[in-house]
Amino acid sequence: QLQASGGGSVQAGGSLRLSCAASGRTFSSYAMGWFRQAPGKEREFVATISWSGGRTYYGDSVKGRFTISRDNAKNTVYLQMNSLRPEDTAVYYCAAAFTATPTTTPLNYRYWGQGTLVTVSS
Repeated sequence: QLQASGGGSVQAGGSLRLSCAASGRTFSSYAMGWFRQAPGKEREFVATISWSGGRTYYGDSVKGRFTISRDNAKNTVYLQMNSLRPEDTAVYYCAAAFTATPTTTPLNYRYWGQGTLVTVSS
């Protein structure tokens, strides 16, 4: 029901935009989030956005470089990633929360996409 796309390989300093398209149901009433997981590491919170898009929160490691946004008419959430670093290399997952309130905790998310791989080379 959540399809993430837009991953790929990029050099350090470059940019990518991830998309997360929902199908089968509307997620416009729910907060959405992005998480990532690098090999051998735990899943890490990246960004979250409220149902209206009016509130956003970011993980410390991406603050100022990444921007989360949503288009409820298209049932899609985006993650604009700028100034990418090798340590941003990971599989990125989008998720829909149980509620409209943005949350940084993975357990508060009900639906998860399949993930898209981002590789940043130095």
